[in-house]
Amino acid sequence: MSAELTFSDGVAVVTGGGTGIGHAVAERFVGAGIKTVVTGLPSDRAVLEKACADFGPLCAYRISDVTDVDAHAAFVDDVETAVGPIDFLINNAGRHLKKPSYDTTKAELDAMVETNLTGLFMLTAAVARKMRTRKRGSIIMMSSMTALMGMPIVPVYSLTKTALIGLTRSLAVDYGPDGIRVNAVCPGFIDTPMFRKVMEGDPARFDRIVSRIALGETGQPAEIGNAILFLCSDQARYVTGIHMPVDGGYSIGF
Repeated sequence: MSAELTFSDGVAVVTGGGTGIGHAVAERFVGAGIKTVVTGLPSDRAVLEKACADFGPLCAYRISDVTDVDAHAAFVDDVETAVGPIDFLINNAGRHLKKPSYDTTKAELDAMVETNLTGLFMLTAAVARKMRTRKRGSIIMMSSMTALMGMPIVPVYSLTKTALIGLTRSLAVDYGPDGIRVNAVCPGFIDTPMFRKVMEGDPARFDRIVSRIALGETGQPAEIGNAILFLCSDQARYVTGIHMPVDGGYSIGF
């Protein structure tokens, strides 16, 4: 029996796909022969252009702000007209905030919710309207291990990422009759430029983190891409409503 993953002929949209985990996810989809659209803010244009140059003709980019909910319908129409029907939506774009609750302002809370929840919710709905007409589709929420365990100084980030797990379950039930699957991935400590910047100059903290990881090392962005690619494949056609930790065993460690 072949171990090769198979997919429908649709297009993958990876929000925040120019760098880090999003870039690795897009690379995996392109490597599987799937037309892929990466999105980002106007300030991301250079990295989006570079990603498309690296990935070749199967990759296109769009400037799109997930918080601009009034533009979502036009964005979806544009992608489906210019590239093809969206069968895979990877909700990767998001904000992070490292701050205790008692120092967090309402403006910071609102900005996190607007990006990580409201914008994501409305974009997902816009894409799902099209998926329903075709009776197929796979939607991935990028949650976090902060949704699975208590971690210090990230209460607002944890709030939004925990909400995504509940949303995943609810949408899986709502969309299931239309052939649309919804799953979440919960990355652990992944070796991205952002992670390296946070760890810079704090080797003791890095050592503590690694000591908690059952597999004894941080993960690579490609490993998140591999998990998402599987969840979007035909081989996962009976998998929906789950949240999958991809953390080397961090969340089950003691």
